[in-house]
Amino acid sequence: MPTYEYLCESCGHKFEKFQNMSDAPIKECPKCGKELKKLIGTGIGVICKSKSNVEGGTCCGRDEPCDTPPCSDGGICER
Repeated sequence: MPTYEYLCESCGHKFEKFQNMSDAPIKECPKCGKELKKLIGTGIGVICKSKSNVEGGTCCGRDEPCDTPPCSDGGICER
């Protein structure tokens, strides 16, 4: 579930709220009752895993280790 940030421009109250993407935005400040502004988030982090991160794998995905330095040419073994 994403976290959304809200800011009340009247009283300056800023807070985060866990909401489903299908939920309607919060419109009223919980402190002063005035209109809120939904802030644009920074997004999410993405973690990419390569074969070398998997136990027993090599830098290029081969079953056996390379004879040359680990995939120094963009992930292609120099065999």
